[in-house]
Amino acid sequence: MGGEWFEISRPPYSPMEMRWERAVADGLSAGVSHAFGIFDRTLCGIQETGMSPSDYWWLPERENACGACREAAGVIDNRWPQAMRGEDARVSVARRL
Repeated sequence: MGGEWFEISRPPYSPMEMRWERAVADGLSAGVSHAFGIFDRTLCGIQETGMSPSDYWWLPERENACGACREAAGVIDNRWPQAMRGEDARVSVARRL
């Protein structure tokens, strides 16, 4: 992922409103916006056949955002170390001879 051969590149930190796409599936309620997680599940754990991420961000501050998805997104966001939220979050693992 770029950098020198002895660097580990971490994905850059993104705020909650830029990290997840809105989930799309026939079985989801049209009135609630869910965040697409992984393995065809929303962040709150709903799984529907054919679920996929949409072309639009899931915005946790919106009134129709799922509260359980918002809570899970907050937990995930709080796990990201404050010191590693900058653009230059690389860790050198230079080989020792």
